[in-house]
Amino acid sequence: MNALDSTSTRPYLIRALYDWCTDNGFTPYVAVLVDETVQVPREYVKNGEIVLNISFDATSSLKLGNEFIEFRARFAGVAREIMVPIGRVLAIYARENGQGMAFPVAPAAPGGAGPQADAASAPRPSPLSSVPAAGGEPEPAPDRIMQLVPGEAAAEGSKGGEDGEPPKPPPGGGPRPALKRIK
Repeated sequence: MNALDSTSTRPYLIRALYDWCTDNGFTPYVAVLVDETVQVPREYVKNGEIVLNISFDATSSLKLGNEFIEFRARFAGVAREIMVPIGRVLAIYARENGQGMAFPVAPAAPGGAGPQADAASAPRPSPLSSVPAAGGEPEPAPDRIMQLVPGEAAAEGSKGGEDGEPPKPPPGGGPRPALKRIK
């Protein structure tokens, strides 16, 4: 088996980062590019994307498979079945510190037609694209995997409160997480 015949690394990386988040007491979030193949509550979709909390406390029957992320969750008190194709996951990260990984946008599902399919196949910025690249470097090519890393000051000030609240940002905004290229 050569590299072209092997399975995608994306589901394995998602599971690994999910485990890392839960092992460290962080809340794993996934950013999803929504199209007709994604089963999520449409009323919560903004700009064609949705961010989902996939923590143990927020989900029921979570399955992080090689093809789909599936679970049940409550939205405004109403239980919903969620199904996200792995290729539509834009990023997985910890809510508390922003550490995680962004993925390139997968091509639109075959057989898709109409304006939604065209919009899904058009190049789109990642929801994390507003975060500057480390060292002011230009944005990486869309076929590269990226990892979110906090700035030094953000890492030092990332201790949460005693009541389990997420950490407060440093005064004046402080440094923002930056994307780091992984080759």
